[in-house]
Order: sequence, then structure tokens, then C-alpha cells
Amino acid sequence: MAETESNKPVHFIRQIIAEDNQSGKFDGRVHTRFPPEPNGYLHIGHAKSIHLNYGMAVEHGGLFNMRFDDTNPSKEEQEYVDSILKDVKWVGADWGDRLYFASDYFEQMYAYAEQLIQKGKAYVCDLNAEQMREHRGTLTEPGRNSPFRDRSVEENLELFRRMRAGEFPDGSRTLRAKIDMASPNFNLRDPVLYRIIHAHHHRQGDKWCIYPMYDWAHGIEDSIERITHSLCTLEFENHRPLYDWFLDELGVYHPQQIEFSRLNLTYTVMSKRKLLELVQGGSVRGWDDPRMPTLSGLRRRGCTPEALRAFCEDVGVTKFDAIIDVGRLENAMRDDLNRRAPRRMAVLRPLKLIIENFPEGQVEMLDAVNNPEDPSLGSRQVPFSRELYIEQEDFMENPPKKFFRLAPGQEVRLRFAFFVKCTSVEKDAAGNITAVRCTYDPATRGGDAPDGRKVKATIHWVSAQHAVNAEVRLFDRLFNVAEPDRAPKDPKAAASFNYKQNINPNSLEILTTAKLEPALGSASEGERFQFERLGYFCVDSDARPGAPVFNRTVTLKDTWAKEQAKGG
Repeated sequence: MAETESNKPVHFIRQIIAEDNQSGKFDGRVHTRFPPEPNGYLHIGHAKSIHLNYGMAVEHGGLFNMRFDDTNPSKEEQEYVDSILKDVKWVGADWGDRLYFASDYFEQMYAYAEQLIQKGKAYVCDLNAEQMREHRGTLTEPGRNSPFRDRSVEENLELFRRMRAGEFPDGSRTLRAKIDMASPNFNLRDPVLYRIIHAHHHRQGDKWCIYPMYDWAHGIEDSIERITHSLCTLEFENHRPLYDWFLDELGVYHPQQIEFSRLNLTYTVMSKRKLLELVQGGSVRGWDDPRMPTLSGLRRRGCTPEALRAFCEDVGVTKFDAIIDVGRLENAMRDDLNRRAPRRMAVLRPLKLIIENFPEGQVEMLDAVNNPEDPSLGSRQVPFSRELYIEQEDFMENPPKKFFRLAPGQEVRLRFAFFVKCTSVEKDAAGNITAVRCTYDPATRGGDAPDGRKVKATIHWVSAQHAVNAEVRLFDRLFNVAEPDRAPKDPKAAASFNYKQNINPNSLEILTTAKLEPALGSASEGERFQFERLGYFCVDSDARPGAPVFNRTVTLKDTWAKEQAKGG
């Protein structure tokens, strides 16, 4: 793919903006915006939109607005406003002093609505929602005009002003544009501009009881803010003629709406409604549950904004809807954390290892590299003692032929430490192994044997005397099928289908007996580490002094396909 001078792939929106700048359209300005509705938390699909809108402004020395489309008071909350602002900042977008709300423009929108009425281009309609659907027509049949379509300008103005004054109940009247009930584009069949909602608004209080529809508000907001390129996802492509019609009829400044494909991920649902159901139904622990595709969930899981931006750049900007493999997001996180995350040793499922020939009470401090990808991070000292913890899976009493880790009579390397050889095991009354005994070779300090002998495995460990006890949460994909909200083809199965049937029952495993090296005991919320041989982990917000909690961000390698093939 061709690339720009900034070494970023050229996509069709970059090309459109470059051509506009060359032609002098919008006087060479680039001014974009991100306009979320404050009715839920942002998810990774919004990250793509933020990255695109902010990125285009920055690339061209332009401006970027943060704007809330707060036009439906029944679904909006201040909690959502606060979370969205936090998330947009975290992704890396800077709106400066350009924070706006659609509700800032309610008076202007109302004045424009009266202007349309006076032009004979809008009317008050008494049809209820069901009657309106009956009049709308079908894909093959035109709609029918509302019996209230030919009201006089004077009557429409009077009724609209009485709607604003609160004289009518919810749903009893709407203001509709007078366009074309026979249009092949349903959006042009006399769309609703205002509906009556007697509800408290999070910013306007009880000042308004009529609220603008998104299609009416969107273009006006863009026009007032002098946006140049109004970047929307593909579902708004059929709404663009309406966007243009409103602005042309009003005779106001006219931005250009451009649509791009939304971000869809495998093993994920992206609908705000469904995400809210997962939260309210207790399927997850909240909007910021690390299994959720929300930005707050990704942040809590340990994803960095740099990884998120790299992922957005990687998937690109197209006009074609596609489902992106979530493995690409996980690989972006791995690539980023591999460079930045300090290495530490942690044992998640501990098994005691006793070194019989190591002096009791003696402690040796060993050098351990913090990150081989970044020598500037230096090294740290790790305590080594007679009793250690190793992973249960790193020992087998009766191993298969190609098991190269610790087994009776078998020698392995302890990371940064010594060679050890298993001599015996200890068991409880039920026959369960409770400890492994071994000997070590003092001459192999640092991990190499002076006589040149080799071992086939290196395992990690933690000194039992110095271990920090921790809770570790192992997160996996929330759903166990690639397209969790796709109904089965069988009609009978489809009739009773619910996407929640595809929730992965093993999406969270909590380990309460993990043992960590001492350096992890003082880690702060949000700090990220690579636990050697295990994956990347982040300190959770539930952590407290003396009681650390770590979330697994991502495994070292993509093991999902292999586990699914095994039925795991």
C-alpha cells in the first residue's frame, strides 16, 4: 500500500482531505470532531473513530472538537460523560478548549426548525409511532402522506411552540420534515426532527421537553462548529442525503460527510445495548471489566494507548465492512508490551522446591535482566534461598518421552540461577505431590555450566522465604464463538437464540495462591510487567498495600486456536 511522507498508509479519507487541501476547499482547513452519545461507555470501535478524527486533524495542522450528542435525556448520564472524557484523553486525543455539547445548540436548532416551518418544509404530525410506520411504506411501495402534512404554516408554528411549552404528552406529536414520502431512501420519507420527551436532562435540567433527533442535530452541530470533514461510520451513508438536505434548506455552512467502515471484532459484541445488558445482568463485573471491549476495560486489563493506536493504524480505513480477528489486537498488545514491560518472575500455581545441598538460612542475590529489549532498564537483584516455588506444570513424576522440564533424575536450569537435578518427591496421605527435592550445582551460578554440559529447559522460580502472596486473574475471551451475536441458520434454533448462549464460562479464572518475586510487592495500579514464560500482567485497581492483584493482559503467544482445537 502506498504511504504518505509521515510513513502512514494512504487510505481514501487521507486522499480526499489531500485533494480538498490542494483545491482550496474549506480554505485549506481541516477541522474534525468526535461526537459520542453519553449513553454508555466507549468501546474499541470508538477508538478507531477517535484515532481517525484526531489523527486527520493533527496530520494537517488542523483542529479537533470533542462534542457530546446529548439529545436523548432518557438514556444519558453524567457518569457516561465523565468516563468518555477520561477515555478520549487516555487514547491520546487533545481537544484543547473545544469541548461542546449538542445541548449547547438547542436554541439555535429550535430557531432553525421554525425556519423550516416558515418555508413550508416542516410540519407538526399527530400520528403515533405505529401509525407512522404504517404510512412509511415498504422497499417496493411508496409511503403515504400524513393526514397532517398540509397544515398551514401558522398552525404548525403554533403547535410547535405549544410542544415546546409542554402542553402535550410524550409521543402525541412530532415535528417532521416535508421531503418525499415516495423516496427510495427511507430516511427522506418525512423524517422526524423533534419528539416530545418529558425527562430531566443532565445539563439542561427541565428547560426542554422537546428534543431533536440525531439526523437533525448532527449536521447543525457540524455547521455551527465549522467542521470541514464529518467522518461517520457506514451506517450513516444512507443518512447523508438527509444531512445535505437540511443544511441546504437552511442555507448555512455545509461540511462534507464521509463514511468509513466501523470496527467489528471476532469473539466480541460491540452494541452498546448488549454491553449494557452484560453489565446489568451480571455477566461481567462492570463496564471496566477487563473482558469487555470498552476502553476502560482494555485499560484495566493492561492495554496501552500506544498499542491501541497501532492496532487502529494496522486495521486501516476502508469502505468495506469486515470482522477483524481479535488476535490482531492481542498481537498489537504483545508487540508494545514486549518493548516496554519490565520482566519479573511469578509462580501462579506453586509447587515447593527444596534444594537439599543449599545451606539453610543462606540467601544469595542474583542479577536478573529487567528487559532484554531495552538495556537502559538495567537489572535487579533477586533473592535465592534453599526453598523455592516453581510452577506445578514444570514438574512431572512420570513424564512422557519429550518432557524436558523437571522430573526425577532430570536436570534443568533455574532462570538467572543454577542447574538443579530432582532427587525425590514428598507426598501427602492422598498421594498428591507437596514438594520436590533436588540438588544444585554451585558452579553453574548465572545459568551456565563450566564443564559445558547443556540442559534442555529453563524454568522460572520464586524464593519461598521472600515470596509476595497475590491474587492473579486470568482473563480470556468473553465469548467462545467468533461471531457471538450471529443467529443459527436453523429457523427453530434461531427463534430461541440469544447471544448470551455463547458466553465463555471459562473467561475468568482467579488464582489466590500465586507467589511473586519481592520487586512486584510495591507495584502500583496500572503498572505492567511480563511474568517470565507466562504472559503480560497489569496491577488491578482492586490491589491494596500488602494484597496485590494482577490481571493477565495477554499471553506470550496466541494459544486460543490450539486450546479450541483440543476442546479447551
